[in-house]
Amino acid sequence: IRRPPRSTPLYSSAASDVYKRQVGAPVVIDVIDNGGQWTHREWRMLRYLGVDTQILPNDIPVSEIRELDGLILSGGAARVGLTGELGNCADYLSLEVPILGICAGHQFMARHYGGDAGEAPKPEFGAATISLVGDGGPLFQGTPSQQTVWESHNDEVTTTPPGFTVIAESESCGVQAMQNEELDRFGLQFHPEVNDTEFGSNIFENFVEICKSAKSA
Repeated sequence: IRRPPRSTPLYSSAASDVYKRQVGAPVVIDVIDNGGQWTHREWRMLRYLGVDTQILPNDIPVSEIRELDGLILSGGAARVGLTGELGNCADYLSLEVPILGICAGHQFMARHYGGDAGEAPKPEFGAATISLVGDGGPLFQGTPSQQTVWESHNDEVTTTPPGFTVIAESESCGVQAMQNEELDRFGLQFHPEVNDTEFGSNIFENFVEICKSAKSA
């Protein structure tokens, strides 16, 4: 497995330790490309954590996707998460593996499961502070109750779907993160793959651990 060069300070030392502890067959988590500008960073983060991963176009038939332990639905252009279609993402959400939606993927997930998304009253671009709701659930395990994240969105989830709860919020966005009751569907409005999200590597580590636990269940 190739590692990023030492001159690329993308990830925390904790993430590096996780990478070094990888043994046996790697976890398989692919990334669906919905046109987001940082999709490659999601892939690189997973690779650095020792995950077997690849980037797939969002029009690939679900029947052609290999056996997975988890899946990430990437971000995309403005409004893309608000449409009734996002490539074949609706089909991917039928897969019985943990799935993490980021930005547009998060918005699409909310609408797919019966919630709603719409134009944000206050679009966010740049650094923002989020607050965890309760303990933030397994996705935010080991991270503080307030943390800095990187935002890049005109739209947001306005209503969580039935069976989902809000696990992080900010002053301008009430659904910065959500999870379902089964703890196998997660959505993030912000971008954990961007360097400026201070605990982004922890969030990816936690998602990998969620996928490992589901794999061994």
